[in-house]
Parts: sequence; structure tokens; C-alpha cells
Amino acid sequence: MNLDPYAIGMIKKSPYVQKKIIKGSIVAILDSIIEKRGLKLITPHSRAVKKGEIHELITTEEEEAGPGKIVNNVAYVCFFEVSEGGVMVRGDEVYINKKLIGKVIGFDDTHMPNHQNIILYTPKKKTGVELKIYLNEEISIKFIKK
Repeated sequence: MNLDPYAIGMIKKSPYVQKKIIKGSIVAILDSIIEKRGLKLITPHSRAVKKGEIHELITTEEEEAGPGKIVNNVAYVCFFEVSEGGVMVRGDEVYINKKLIGKVIGFDDTHMPNHQNIILYTPKKKTGVELKIYLNEEISIKFIKK
């Protein structure tokens, strides 16, 4: 049986020293808020994303949200297509058109293998419409060394 080293406390601090910026573009804009969604975040703190994959961004204001937790209060932002893949890690900052949208707090596998739900923490959750984002805008996911 393989154990998740994060879940069992083997990894005390992030092992990441440097990472490439992940890039992509918006392919669908979302406008929905759900108060009792029940997203179960997986325990791994990172996910690899490949060129050509499409993934979904969801925001929450739940400060205690993180790997292994349930997230209920969410706003749906967008789907994006990865143009330059890499490794996405909890704490990475997500920018759309150079504007900070939020920080990655975890991942939900509800729709896998179709797409990964990427959950972002933000002090005030907003939908894609509220954020005034548009199709084909650039997204970048940047590493913040801890």
C-alpha cells in the first residue's frame, strides 16, 4: 500500500525549490456560486498538468480549506487550457491577464479523468463574470517559495 507522505506527516516543509511557470488560456467562463458544494480536497499538495489539458478554477473564502478537507462555499471561475505544463503546488499564485485571482489551496478529483478542479483561496470569492475575465485571456500559475 502506497502512503501519501504529506498525509502521514513525513514531509514537514515544501520540497520545491524552483518550478516553471504554468501558462494557459481561458476556454470557458463560469458564473455560479454554491454554498454547500461538499468538495473533498485530495491529500496530495501538488498535481502535474500537461500541455493541452483543460482544468477548472474554483474560488473559496474558507481560510481553513486545504488538503484532505471539505470545501462548501465556492464560486466557479473558468476552465483553462494548459499551453505550458508543469507542477502545480499548494500556495502557487494564479493570475489571469496579470491580475492575481487567488492561491492554490488544493485539488478535487470529482470529474477526473476529464478535468481537475483546482481550488483557490481568495478573501472574497468571485465568479468568472464578477472577475470580468474573457475568453482567450492568459492565465499563469506562479511558484511562491515558502
